[in-house]
Amino acid sequence: MTIWGSWTRPCSCTWIMAAMRRRTKSNGVQTLNIFPSQPMHVEPSPKGEISLVLSPAPVGSKMPRSPDHHHHQQAAMEELATGSRRQDHHLQHQPFAAEPAGINRDVKPVTAKKDHRRGVSTGERDPKTLRRLAQNREAARKSRLRKKAYIQQLESSRIRLAQLEQELHTARAQGVFFPGSSGLLAEPGVAGKGGVPLGGIDGALSSEAAMFDVEYGRWQEEHYRLMYELRAALQQHLPEGELQMYVESCLAHHDEVAAIKDGVIKGDVFHLISGVWRSPAERCFLWLGGFRPSEVIKMLLTHVEPLTEQQIVGVYGLQQSALETEEALTQGLDALYQSLSDTVVSDALSCPANVANYMGQMAVAMNKLSTLEGFVRQAENLRQQTLQRLQQVLTTRQMARSLLAVSDYFHRLRTLSSLWVTRPRQPPQDQPQGGPHT
Repeated sequence: MTIWGSWTRPCSCTWIMAAMRRRTKSNGVQTLNIFPSQPMHVEPSPKGEISLVLSPAPVGSKMPRSPDHHHHQQAAMEELATGSRRQDHHLQHQPFAAEPAGINRDVKPVTAKKDHRRGVSTGERDPKTLRRLAQNREAARKSRLRKKAYIQQLESSRIRLAQLEQELHTARAQGVFFPGSSGLLAEPGVAGKGGVPLGGIDGALSSEAAMFDVEYGRWQEEHYRLMYELRAALQQHLPEGELQMYVESCLAHHDEVAAIKDGVIKGDVFHLISGVWRSPAERCFLWLGGFRPSEVIKMLLTHVEPLTEQQIVGVYGLQQSALETEEALTQGLDALYQSLSDTVVSDALSCPANVANYMGQMAVAMNKLSTLEGFVRQAENLRQQTLQRLQQVLTTRQMARSLLAVSDYFHRLRTLSSLWVTRPRQPPQDQPQGGPHT
């Protein structure tokens, strides 16, 4: 219900509004405009203040006068004056009064809000959120590094493949592969019938053997680098944990050469057994495409001292086990060679071009030759197992010295081969007979 009730006349309203305007002009402060058709220029009063709502009656309505009309008008004027004083007090205590001069109050502080939002996003977040954001940034950084390493690996693989193709093309151009036969050497008198594969004869190499030679050459280069790093780490007296990383890398590199050999075993096992991919001095000690584990263990005993009693028992037990396995494989290989020789021997002399006369014997010999791959694989497994068991028996430093000793041993054999190949071939001239001239 309004202050005047429903009996207030429009003339009274007009008089009240005129008084309010006069008071506003005299004080210089804007007050609340009660007409809804005009805009609001001043912010609403704080909570708790009394707002006066006037509902003027429609023009032309006849309302009865009240005897207390002047009394109500006087009360309304006092209420309006009280509200105006409260507004003046409120405007004087607003925060804008403390701002420096020259700042426009109507301009919105966009930059301040932006800085405030940034402050909330970093400073006012809980530690859990900040930790999660840090983890996300670290994960993104590692992902970028992995992607970069993967791209570099792809690029290096592409370059390596191009080099392999170039080397194979060069080998074919130099006559390593016989043209028109796809690696098959046509036997005289059998031309036009397909011929037989004779890899390794007269300098001819199969594709598997040529690929193995290239891969093994690259493996040797990487092996030199790993041994150089292992030697430097051992001389710097690094802790066991850091030195263990170098030892693990070298052992993993030895596993790689076993995988390279597995490819040529399937394609051309004779190339691996013959040892043409090793130096002449190394071939003297070659056993089924590699070194004898028992001989390597015997050589290491002078480089891993001092050994504890438990280590001595373990090393000698490993050496004895490797020696027994080597003897078993050697006896089996000798038996295979004898059986193969007996199968190929012919009872009657015949023309070599007549292959049909001994095709039955060739089929039996082929079945026996397939077991040769099994012997070579068993020898490779024995070499890998020996290195793994040595790592379990020896300490990290002893294992590092063992790997360096094996590498130096074969390096000296290759040096001996180089010296032998480059030795002077002419015999020394005979010394003149007789003593010196007087």
